[in-house]
Amino acid sequence: MPKSYLFLLLAILTETAATSALQASQQFTRLLPSVIVVAGYALSFYFLSFALRTIPVGVAYAIWSGLGVVLIAAIAWVVFGQRVDLPGAIGMTMIVGGITVIHLFSKTSPH
Repeated sequence: MPKSYLFLLLAILTETAATSALQASQQFTRLLPSVIVVAGYALSFYFLSFALRTIPVGVAYAIWSGLGVVLIAAIAWVVFGQRVDLPGAIGMTMIVGGITVIHLFSKTSPH
């Protein structure tokens, strides 16, 4: 895996951790989840800045947001008991398909 994609993966993982903690912070009324939110988002943008050295911002953001949506939906289901209906699952599948097309076939994506 190229280093830029490793940084992008770290950005995605820290962002999904921060978003999950945002739910757990209960509108910033719980200290530890609130600290995780702030630290997670800060780390996410830090890692994203390194990924953007070689990955175009549009491609990086498409991958980040698409995989983030899927990961957050999975975390919300497992941790918070929030279900996704069939149209939501189909939409997320289409997002992952779009990311795959960009990565495999677009000339703007570094290979």
